[in-house]
Amino acid sequence: MDPAPPLSPTPRSTIRRGAKRARTDRTELYAVLDAGLVGHLGVVLHGSPVVLPTGYGRRGDTLYLHGSTGAASLRAAAAGVPVCFTVTHVDGVVYARSAFHHSLNYRCAVVHGMARRVTDPEEHLLGLEVLTEHLAPGSWTATRRPDRKELAATALLALDLTEASVKVRTGPPGDDERDLSAPVWAGVLPLRTVVGEPEPCPLLPADTPVPARVRHRAVGTATAG
Repeated sequence: MDPAPPLSPTPRSTIRRGAKRARTDRTELYAVLDAGLVGHLGVVLHGSPVVLPTGYGRRGDTLYLHGSTGAASLRAAAAGVPVCFTVTHVDGVVYARSAFHHSLNYRCAVVHGMARRVTDPEEHLLGLEVLTEHLAPGSWTATRRPDRKELAATALLALDLTEASVKVRTGPPGDDERDLSAPVWAGVLPLRTVVGEPEPCPLLPADTPVPARVRHRAVGTATAG
C-alpha cells in the first residue's frame, strides 16, 4: 500500500500563527480525526457564520457528515457553500509562571472544502456504516439497518480531505527567562476522557449481557482529549 500523501497547504490551510506546531504528515490528520467523536461544521447562512457540532466518520480521504435533511447548515453545504470542519482534542492545561504563557496542549484538525451531498444509494449506506462504526464499532452488523423512511430523513455529506491542516502543542510551558526564578508552580495538568460503566436501557431484559463490542470500551479504557 502506498504511503499517505503529505498535507499540501493552500492559502486557507497554511498555518501562520504558531507555525512550528504545524504537522505535515497526513497520518497525523487521520489520527486526530479518528480519535474524535464530534466535530464542528462551519458554514455561512444568510450572511452570518454558523458553527454546529456534527457527527462524522472517515473512510480514506473522505469525511462523511450526517444530520437531518431539514438542517439548514447541511442544506447550505450541499448547495455548494464553502465549509470548514474542525476536530479538537484538549490534552492538558499548561500552567506557566506568567499569565501570558498559560496555554493548552492540544491536537487540532481543520478541513476546508466544498461538501457534496451523497445521493448514490450504495454510498449512502456505506457512509452511514462508516459513521456508525466510528461512533460505536461493531454496531452496524449487530443492529437493524436503516429503513427507507429513515434513509430519506438523513442527509449525508462527503467532504474531501485534500485541503486540511493539523496543529499540535505538547510539552511544558514556554516561560520567558526572566520568569523562571519566580516562586510560582508551573507544569501541565493532563486531561483525559474516560469511558465509564455501560448503563443498559431499562427496557432490556434483566439477563441481557453487555456485548463485547461495548464491553471492550468500558471502564479502564481512556483516550486523551
